[in-house]
Amino acid sequence: MPVNEILAIACIASFFVLLFVGVPVALTLAISGFVFGWIGFGTGLFNLLPARIYGVTANYTLIAIPLFVFMGVMLEKSRMADELMEVIGYLAGGLRGGMGLGIVLVGALMGATTGIVGATIVTLGLLTLPTLLRRGYDKQLSCGAICASGSLGQLIPPSTVIILLADIMGESVGTLFAAAVFPGLLLTAILGGYILLVGVFKPEMAPAIPLAERQAMPRKELLKKTLKVGVPPIALVLAVLGSIIGGVAAPTEAASMGAVGSIIVAAVAGRLTMKTLVDVVNSTARITATMFFILICSQVFALAFRGLGGEKLVHDAFELVPGGATGMLIFMLAIIFVLGFFIEWIEISYIVVPMFLPLMLADGVNIVWAASLIAVVLQTSFLTPPFGWALFYLRGVAPPEVTTLDIYKGVVPFIGLQLIALVLVFAFPGIATWLPTAIGW
Repeated sequence: MPVNEILAIACIASFFVLLFVGVPVALTLAISGFVFGWIGFGTGLFNLLPARIYGVTANYTLIAIPLFVFMGVMLEKSRMADELMEVIGYLAGGLRGGMGLGIVLVGALMGATTGIVGATIVTLGLLTLPTLLRRGYDKQLSCGAICASGSLGQLIPPSTVIILLADIMGESVGTLFAAAVFPGLLLTAILGGYILLVGVFKPEMAPAIPLAERQAMPRKELLKKTLKVGVPPIALVLAVLGSIIGGVAAPTEAASMGAVGSIIVAAVAGRLTMKTLVDVVNSTARITATMFFILICSQVFALAFRGLGGEKLVHDAFELVPGGATGMLIFMLAIIFVLGFFIEWIEISYIVVPMFLPLMLADGVNIVWAASLIAVVLQTSFLTPPFGWALFYLRGVAPPEVTTLDIYKGVVPFIGLQLIALVLVFAFPGIATWLPTAIGW
């Protein structure tokens, strides 16, 4: 084996060693890339680095990221989920598992408007977990439903996952947004259907809301509240997604509409203050800076790995995988799923996807379909122990009677449900490709 290929393997190995030692992921990428790139080529290879970093960070599409983050943080600060959960709880009526279904619907709606997993899970955990436990819901079912529902924003557009995948894979953001709509709705339906089935077959795990509590709110008042808390976020989603998918606005223009719309929603709710605005701007800056720092450091790793012949190494390795393009795609998804146990979706996106993209293009794989599959499997990284971030977010706000083991056990069936959604999108590509094709993209 040539020396450069040995160095490419060592580069990947050092990345995982540094990761498990506890070095932050961004620095792990940069250190591995710099060290083995220097060993292989000296400083010459990195003369290309400034132009590469500038070319990536100056990408016009990426402007949408801070704007969508701003929209999400502002809506989280406006406490949209507070009233939504109350309304859906009453609307669920005597349906067993109705409150659990409400969590899934609120998670999907918040995902479509905020897209911030941490904010959604913390909000749902604080608002709903004590209530669910008080009403007799199973602890593990409650924890799993909150974690899975809170992570829907990574698949349902507008999603930062999809924006980054569009950038990496050279596809239109609008096309990938359209491709993710039905997989997102499919996963939402699977999660909701599972909770309702639990309510039917194991009613003690997901009981209905007591009749006396349902009768406490008059129907007129319930209708008024439903319109008040339901219309603004739904209108915002339709304005943002509709303008992108309909070709009326570019993603960055739609993102700016979403940011302005979130300010209007917060103002209408009476929760827009100067302190709130400052907090939102600070949070947006921190989240965006973290993402871009990882993006910049990943360029160091990618430049060194490619310079050392890593792409050829990967290509040669996957020639040994049976099944041709299908086998290669399954293998890639399996790697992403396993990596999701240990590292975040941003790092996975910038490490794995560029390695496989040339192979997918060479084999004629539909990139829009592949991107949808990657987005679905990336979502599982938020739930898979031991380092699923959704688990950590919920652990931080869960009542004392809920143990870490309850949370870990609770997400297991929901990971299985996400894999079922992945299999369905894999088996029926039209779930992802029909809408972009119908639109004419």
